[in-house]
Amino acid sequence: MERDWVRHALTRKVKSKSARSKEKILVIEPDVKVVYAVKFAIAMLASLSAVEIAHLAILGTWNSEVFSAITGLVGTVTGIFLGQKA
Repeated sequence: MERDWVRHALTRKVKSKSARSKEKILVIEPDVKVVYAVKFAIAMLASLSAVEIAHLAILGTWNSEVFSAITGLVGTVTGIFLGQKA
């Protein structure tokens, strides 16, 4: 299994079309900053989910501010993955 699964998930493979040679598959690696940003967003998503679960368990109420932050991070991470594969 790939060790750095975020980098592997963001790596694009493009077929090269050349009249003189066979088709080649070009591997385009993502920028290091994008990989770190996605890792940070995933870590924050896990942390905020833990905060929301703790808030529910201890206080017994739903925290809409934490949930909106979770929703925003999910949208950001999904957008990065979908935009990078295009």
